[in-house]
Amino acid sequence: MMDTAAKIYVAGHRGMVGSALVRRLEKAGYGNVVTRTREELDLLDQAATHAFLAREKPDFIFIAAAIVGGIQANNTLRADFIYQNLMVEANLIHGAWLAGVKRLCFLGSSCIYPRDCPQPIREDYLLTGPLEQTNEPYAIAKIAGIKLCESYNRQHGTQYFSVMPTNLYGPNDHYDLANSHVLPALIRKAHEAKQRGDSELVVWGSGKPMREFLHVDDLADACVLLMDKGVTDDYYNIGTGRDVTIRELAETVMSVVGFTGRIVFDSSKPDGTPRKLLDVSRLRDIGWQASTPLREGITLAYSDFMARHGA
Repeated sequence: MMDTAAKIYVAGHRGMVGSALVRRLEKAGYGNVVTRTREELDLLDQAATHAFLAREKPDFIFIAAAIVGGIQANNTLRADFIYQNLMVEANLIHGAWLAGVKRLCFLGSSCIYPRDCPQPIREDYLLTGPLEQTNEPYAIAKIAGIKLCESYNRQHGTQYFSVMPTNLYGPNDHYDLANSHVLPALIRKAHEAKQRGDSELVVWGSGKPMREFLHVDDLADACVLLMDKGVTDDYYNIGTGRDVTIRELAETVMSVVGFTGRIVFDSSKPDGTPRKLLDVSRLRDIGWQASTPLREGITLAYSDFMARHGA
């Protein structure tokens, strides 16, 4: 178990996932949470990262630092997504071992799984088929992070584990229309369409793909639970076990935002993976399940959007 006096480093604490982890840890009484901004510590700098970890010697590390984005960002910033994610995770995982850190949680992504694997997706489907091409570089970087943890455990006796969250949303999300994920993009689109008095909301793709959505505070709760339970040398899916079509998602967002126009699908835009529902039975077997219903979570996310970007 984690002692509340333990030193815990959260890499990427300003992002959506990292900030949720900090909130969860502080709520649970962990008073020695270490953070660094990008200006204070460039995780792409191997020497600086290793020196920081050697100096601080945290007891536990959560790696939430990553370059992330939606389908367009993944498909157009392919070099950035593979290079920067590989470098950050390699610098942190190797540096953790050098500094004697025994326990570490690496945040992966559900896009690591094959594009057309059976549903729901079990952890052992990893590396059983081709990846979705639009996010292949990002997925390969995340798979490398999982294998780094696995390999350091086997060779060096560390206790590093990985988690594979489904599509996330919540406080501190990005709402950029070009590069954000589908849910925050829909929130912004619906809000701005409502402000303009539009009669239509344009949604990328056909509306048929199915996606699972997890509130980021639920993810943080699961990560802290797994670390506290002392799980080692493995990886776990984290999701709700339920999915919706993009059409259903758009309709829910419109209802929450209060936009009453009709949906128009732009079939010239890519759909991405047809379905991506995670099998979360392993996590349920150890006593955890998500607690935030999708509509409630979208309502909270819209409140966050309005607080930071609303007019």
